[in-house]
Amino acid sequence: MQDPSLSITVDLEDWYHIPSVCGSPFSVFDGIDDFFGKWCCRYDYLSEPTARVLDLLDEFGITATFFIVADLLNHYPGLVERVVERGHEIACHGLDHSCKIHPETREPLISRSEFEERTLLAKEMLEAACGEKVIGYRAPNVLVAGWMLDSLEEMGFKYDSSVCVNSLYNKTDSALKGVFSHPYHPVGGLLEPGEGRPFWEFPWSYLDLLGFKIPSSGGPMLRFLGSSIIAKGLQQSMARGHTVFYFHPLDISLESFPKAGRGRPLYWAVKGRVVEERIRSILRKFQHVRKITLKEALLESNG
Repeated sequence: MQDPSLSITVDLEDWYHIPSVCGSPFSVFDGIDDFFGKWCCRYDYLSEPTARVLDLLDEFGITATFFIVADLLNHYPGLVERVVERGHEIACHGLDHSCKIHPETREPLISRSEFEERTLLAKEMLEAACGEKVIGYRAPNVLVAGWMLDSLEEMGFKYDSSVCVNSLYNKTDSALKGVFSHPYHPVGGLLEPGEGRPFWEFPWSYLDLLGFKIPSSGGPMLRFLGSSIIAKGLQQSMARGHTVFYFHPLDISLESFPKAGRGRPLYWAVKGRVVEERIRSILRKFQHVRKITLKEALLESNG
C-alpha cells in the first residue's frame, strides 16, 4: 500500500470571475465580453499574487495542478506561460468561469452541445499554451452535474476535480451517496461511484465531526475558518486515501478589489498576508507528505 498522498491545486481566475460579477444568473455583467465591453478601469489583480504563488510553490519544491480559466490567455499575456515554465500541470477551469448549472435549482444553464463546444475551445487554447494534452477539469464555481462528466469524457478529459462532500452545501445535481474524499469512478450520467469506467473523480477533503462534514480543501474555507480545521480535515482525508487541497492566487492578494459585484460584502474580508501564512503553515505541516499532481494521481489510480 502506498503512502498517503496529497495534490496541491490552484484555481487561476481573477476577481471579476466570481459569480456576483460575471457568469451567473445574478451577475452584474452578462458575461466576460460584456464586462470587458463596459469596464474602463484596471482589471488585472491576478498577475502579482500568481507570481508569489509560484515562488511559494518553489519554496516547498511542489509541482501543483493549475486549473486555469482559458480566457486569461486573451487578457494576460505571458501569465499562463509563466506557470508552464515552472513545470506545473495545466488543467481546465472552463472558458470564462461561467456557471453551467443554476446555483439554486441545479438545472442546466446551457445545452450540452454548447458546453462541449465552449469547453473544447478552452481545452484547445490551454493545450496550445502548454504544448501538452490537457486531461483535467474543474467546474467553474464547482457547480457540476453528472452529464458534464459524460461530455468531458467524450472530449478526451481523463478526470474531474469538482466534487466537495460536506454538510453545509451541495453544488452538484446529485445526492453524492457513497462519495467520500478519495478518488472514484463516477457512474455515467451521475456523480455517485460506480465501476467499469476509466474516467476519475478526485473529490476534495473534508473534516468529519461525528457525522457533520466540514469542507477542508481550502479556498474560501481557508480564509473563513483558518488553517487548523483545514489541516485536520486534510489529515483525516489522507487516512481515507489520496485527497486534494486548493487555493486561489487572489486569496493572498494585498490589494482591495473593485466593488463591482452584488452581495457577498464579506467574501474577500480575509485575504493577503494572513492567508499566505495559512497556506505556508499547511504546506509546512505536510511537507513530508508525498505531493503529486492530479495527472500523477490518475496514473497511480489506474495502476
